[in-house]
Amino acid sequence: MREIVLDTETTGFDPHRGDRLVEIGAIELLNHMPTGRTYHQYIFPERDMPDGAFGVHGIGPDLLVPPRPPKAGEVILKDKPLFKAIAKDFLDFVGNSKLVIHNAAFDMKFLNAELKTHGFPSLPWEQAIDTLAIARKKFPGSPATLDALCRRFSIDNSSRTLHGALLDSEILAEVYLELIGGRQPDLVLAPVGSSVKSSENDSAEETWRPIRRPVPLHACITDEEAAAHTAFVDKLGDGALWKKFN
Repeated sequence: MREIVLDTETTGFDPHRGDRLVEIGAIELLNHMPTGRTYHQYIFPERDMPDGAFGVHGIGPDLLVPPRPPKAGEVILKDKPLFKAIAKDFLDFVGNSKLVIHNAAFDMKFLNAELKTHGFPSLPWEQAIDTLAIARKKFPGSPATLDALCRRFSIDNSSRTLHGALLDSEILAEVYLELIGGRQPDLVLAPVGSSVKSSENDSAEETWRPIRRPVPLHACITDEEAAAHTAFVDKLGDGALWKKFN
């Protein structure tokens, strides 16, 4: 099962009032585990960067063309591509995989607004998995921000001094695994010699089914304990369930 954990950064809150995407970060999961394959892209928004948005993600103001040499680590968007230039590569990376997003409505709204503006097909809303909704359902009444969930699950987010799409995606991938039941939610322990098949080109697996042991396990109870149990069952009469299944 392939999933894409995704995050975006923007110039504001509403694409219908002129706000735009400035960064997309995503990582690939197979069977809930990161593969190491990522997608990361800064985007020139064709507008200024409000101070409020700059304070959240640190991607500079004034079209990111400062009247000075850029500081170390400062992102200059002026030389980055427009969304229409990267849309196909982004859609190819995503494919039809489920999109794991924290507050999915926000990111999907911006992604689809950009896609529609530039003549690309929209992403279906049902393609998204909203970890914010999962967290609120699992922990009703508790804070469900990404930082709060990191504290709950003891996930190190000390490098998250500002929002960043790729870093937030990496952190969200860890949170997502915890929300769905831990780091190995689909772990199945197969016995030695079981016929579980796997290959790079064939993801189908034969279903493992339990079989009767050829040699029963040696009983761990003493003769006295066995006798006491038999006497107890006899007191229950002929209708005792133990006599029907033993």
